[in-house]
Amino acid sequence: MTVRVLGADACKRGWVGIVLDGDRVEAYFGATIADLMAAAEAAGAVAVVGIDIPIGLPDKGSRAADRQAWAEAGVRRASVFMTPVRNALLAADHAGAVRLNRVEAGMGVSAQAYGLRTKILEVDGWVRGQDHRVGRRVVEVHPELSFAMMAGAPLRAGKTSWAGTESRRALLADAGITLVGDLGAAGRMARVDDVLDAGAAAWSARRVAAGAARCLPAEPEFFEDGLPAAIWT
Repeated sequence: MTVRVLGADACKRGWVGIVLDGDRVEAYFGATIADLMAAAEAAGAVAVVGIDIPIGLPDKGSRAADRQAWAEAGVRRASVFMTPVRNALLAADHAGAVRLNRVEAGMGVSAQAYGLRTKILEVDGWVRGQDHRVGRRVVEVHPELSFAMMAGAPLRAGKTSWAGTESRRALLADAGITLVGDLGAAGRMARVDDVLDAGAAAWSARRVAAGAARCLPAEPEFFEDGLPAAIWT
């Protein structure tokens, strides 16, 4: 029995999503993660959502998922950032976030991580507000780790290069995720690498649905928000 899964990736204008439904591959766009979910589920319920954004925010220290992902990413480890503590993400500016995170986690906050604070907090609120009766599972994924698992090793070329784009597109096609055509709103609103990352997120979501995905760490970690902090591939 096949189930419908969604891979979601943040983009400049909102969120891009790839749905896998049996042999069908569909692309969606939403200004918010809730909008993306509504668009995807207009064509059928989604059993598993894989999102390329941290889920489960630390109160102190760093997440085991981030540390292990960084170690495994190899030449692509620059794509992995340490998730700031919740109070740092709530800071009004980057300098304030750095100060708070140094106190609570012993390290600063990268500009990349702080720049994603709005998206991180958006997903945090959306996940915690889910109606668990729906039965939808939401997990964190990391596309570079997903592509590395498809290829058997971290990819050498960056995702915005021609070589990187072609290798990622080929890996997805080999996995039955062929992204062709203009892809409608998703193709107009998102960059090529965002769409490919959403495809990789969908690949991992499908593995989660099949019970074949790997979890980093081996058992999810829990902080005060009660959400399982783990990266699934």
